[in-house]
Amino acid sequence: MTADYEIDLARSEDIPGILAVQEPNLPDNGGSLSVRQPAEWFKHAILEKSVIVGRRNGDVVAYVLGTSLAAKAHIPIIQAMLRAFPAPPNCYLYGPVCVVEHERGHGLPGAMFKFLQAHMGGRSAMTFVRADNEPLLRVHRKMGMRELGSFLNNDERYIALSYTPQ
Repeated sequence: MTADYEIDLARSEDIPGILAVQEPNLPDNGGSLSVRQPAEWFKHAILEKSVIVGRRNGDVVAYVLGTSLAAKAHIPIIQAMLRAFPAPPNCYLYGPVCVVEHERGHGLPGAMFKFLQAHMGGRSAMTFVRADNEPLLRVHRKMGMRELGSFLNNDERYIALSYTPQ
């Protein structure tokens, strides 16, 4: 089904679409994202070639981030994960991955991750998922990620996952 999508590095003109995909995934709107990223943050991340988008008919319908751990080391949830599970050398932070609701179930996270892995030179990756988000945990397992274990942040339980290329 991913043949209907264009998977590519994000461009600055994608920012409004990325923000529109992010919005319903924020906790205030019933989603499970842990951090809201403003347009200016995405602008910088796009310059760093850290954002992959999925487009359908030219519209952004999904995105995923692949950033250095240092770029997000100041975020409390990242600090909590790294205290519990130290990162392997040369590892990057995968995620979040966001897909608009009506495009879920079509393999976009896996396709974007495959693109991201090629873009990142096959490096190891780490991420986390809220422990009660079983659909997203299944997606990550299917992509070849393995669970490292759980950790707490603000009384919420998360599962840390890692990907090591074969």
